[in-house]
Amino acid sequence: MDKPTTKDLAKAAGVSLATVDRVLNARAGVRPATVERVRQAIKEIDFVRDMAAANLARNKVYRLVFLLPDHDDEFIGLIRNAIAEANMSMAHERVNVSIVRAPSNDPHRIAKILNTLSSEQIDGVAIMAPETPQVRDSIARLDAKGIAVVTFVSHQPTAESAYFVGINNRAAGRTVGQLMARFTGERKGEILVLTETMQARDSQERRLGFDTIMAKYAPRLGVRPSMETYGDPARTAKIVKTALESQPSIVGIYLMNHDFRDTMHAIEKQGAPQQTIIIGHELTPHTRACLIDGSMDAVITQDVGHLVRSSIRLLRAKATHVDTVASQERIRIEIILRENMP
Repeated sequence: MDKPTTKDLAKAAGVSLATVDRVLNARAGVRPATVERVRQAIKEIDFVRDMAAANLARNKVYRLVFLLPDHDDEFIGLIRNAIAEANMSMAHERVNVSIVRAPSNDPHRIAKILNTLSSEQIDGVAIMAPETPQVRDSIARLDAKGIAVVTFVSHQPTAESAYFVGINNRAAGRTVGQLMARFTGERKGEILVLTETMQARDSQERRLGFDTIMAKYAPRLGVRPSMETYGDPARTAKIVKTALESQPSIVGIYLMNHDFRDTMHAIEKQGAPQQTIIIGHELTPHTRACLIDGSMDAVITQDVGHLVRSSIRLLRAKATHVDTVASQERIRIEIILRENMP
């Protein structure tokens, strides 16, 4: 059976082809009741728009932006590489992706950058930034302008209009808890928890998930309060030195943020107790090396290429008002050990 065409849709909705075109392209000049009639007809005849043909006919190129933190660490580097690859592989799909940088610890600056974006400039934006009222309000303004938004890696649950692309961080924290409980055997002692900042939603959710499992399955282990490094090497070295000297019974260390090169260097310099279990997040060149030499025991990671491609697909789908396949966009948690590194 042939797929329904725009002519079939116009006939089913009882409107002209011009009206169908205006509704499909979200242009003004159509009464809400008519828009609803067309949308209902889309469902009734199972109409699926051929976006490639429509874009080609209109010479449409989707302009998408990724807002990334302005510091360059290995994880951000992987994201930038994945965006460059996606730009090349999706060029035939008439998608152009650019990168804008913003200081992750300055919500007012992030908001200012987002507020300058207009629907004449871009069709969608993927935002990787800590959750703040300023960013939430900027997302609402972008939505009001008709700009598609997804939150990327860092969740913004108070921004209702933004779809989140990333792993379930509570589940990731629970996964680390299970590994820590099992890898430490029957030993008793303390667990250190370090992160860049607890203002980041991913760190908060990972800690909640981790604590849930540790309390249930490993009450023999005492989990210390989260220590924040703020990305400062000197502060990191001081925190690690003080923690390791004051807690001789440490049996495990949980590194919650995605860039902990300075933390690992400080741990190696200070010297953690023998057989200390160390688990962190994201498979980068540094964490890969740490797994190989045995200084880390496991890494919880997510497919960066999948993150980027999924964000692009979702932004394009939101911009064109079409549905996506939810299972295709689900980002899965991966457990990487030395023995199963890709």
